[in-house]
Amino acid sequence: MESNSDVRQQAHREISEMFRPPINRAMRTLDRSFFRKTVPVSAAKIFKNSEISHVRKALGSNKELLVLPRLNVVRELQDQDGVKKALLLREDMKHDDKSTWSPTVTELIEKGTVAIMPYNLELDYDSWTYAEIAASVLPQNEEMPEVPQGFTQVGHVLHLNLRSHWLPYKSIIAEILMDKNPTIRTVINKTEDVGSHSQFRTFPFELLAGDNDLNVIQHEQECEFRFDYSRVYWNSRLETEHRRLVEKFQPGQMVCDVMAGVGPFAVPAGRKRIFVWGNDLNPHGYEVMQDAVQRNRVQDFVTPFNMDGREFIRHSAKALLAADPVTVTIEAKKRREKRRKAEEKPEEEKPSPPPQVYTRPSFVDHYVMNLPATAIEFLDAFQGLYTGKESLFAPHTSQLLPMVHVYCFSGHSENEVDDHIDVCQRVSERIGYTITPEDRVGGSGNAAIELDIYNVRLVSPNKQMFCASFRLPAEVAFRKV
Repeated sequence: MESNSDVRQQAHREISEMFRPPINRAMRTLDRSFFRKTVPVSAAKIFKNSEISHVRKALGSNKELLVLPRLNVVRELQDQDGVKKALLLREDMKHDDKSTWSPTVTELIEKGTVAIMPYNLELDYDSWTYAEIAASVLPQNEEMPEVPQGFTQVGHVLHLNLRSHWLPYKSIIAEILMDKNPTIRTVINKTEDVGSHSQFRTFPFELLAGDNDLNVIQHEQECEFRFDYSRVYWNSRLETEHRRLVEKFQPGQMVCDVMAGVGPFAVPAGRKRIFVWGNDLNPHGYEVMQDAVQRNRVQDFVTPFNMDGREFIRHSAKALLAADPVTVTIEAKKRREKRRKAEEKPEEEKPSPPPQVYTRPSFVDHYVMNLPATAIEFLDAFQGLYTGKESLFAPHTSQLLPMVHVYCFSGHSENEVDDHIDVCQRVSERIGYTITPEDRVGGSGNAAIELDIYNVRLVSPNKQMFCASFRLPAEVAFRKV
């Protein structure tokens, strides 16, 4: 799918003027038949089909073949001796002007291997990409220097977030996109910001093209999720971040995912044999997470909840301490023995590896809070999380307090340290304990905090998404509230 920073200029760089699609900036209803074009070029007809490989190698190594994206330079020509193969030549090589022929072409002609002849290259709508077609029908001026970009795909749905100046062209944009992306059946455009009408991070949208069907099947980290995209939050651009954080968790650890959505952190973690309590306030998100847990066979490790996030933080800590132990045993897969020939002596049977046993911890190792717009506001729930339980943690035992991974937005400053200071100040206000950017491992502050602020992605020119990870301070966890 086209999503580069300047797809219009890229489209124009790729091909010269004669091979670009016809231009019609007055088009408002997509007319695919308009994009038919005959381009006169030259071709090297090969007299013996057995010579095609040799000729193609000779011409290709000297860059004398026509190079266009998605173009097959090998063509078939009918003459009195039957069907012959031909190779399309560079556009500056003319069949009727020997001065344009290269030494290689001249040599092949003199040897009687090829003949240069005219060829009409037929191009149509299918010959060009979305970027190339869009660049030929959309306005081109200072306000609109690029064709629309930055689309995301969720299952069979393509989600656009068109700026206002592109709205008059939204239908034709959607049709071209659907044509050029065969896995797309539905194109929608977000009409207002995420969460503007719902606390569940859903967004109002309009159907631009295709089927009015938002029941999607989405795959991520070898897991399958099925949901109604109009009723839950999903962002395909966060797959790398989901993977990054899950890789920080170790098998057998206990993770509480406070704002779990449909489970993009929880379910892959469960496949890694990490115990997860995944919570989401959205009833439909909770149902989808239940389905994903069963569908991906992680029910022994992942337990869904449908609670308020602040309530879930406190509930999870207390409930785990009071719960009976849970043990999961994974039997080792038996190795298939290779079939032996009759005359071979049987090998001694190797004992099966012992089963892997995982016992759910009574303490939370990680809290994940993936609600960047408001997650920091929930941090006050950690105050007094383990009040009266000091003896269960270091230095009295080897048990550490949990790591908290809270997502948030901040500005996009020229100096990212300013953004990190802003994030730390907001976190500090909610937990009632001062954390600074220096409280990282190797920093000049309190290394026990293990602070790490990761720049996840730039959401807009003035909006950056961060993940702030820190070890819950004892002064917060054991505070009397």
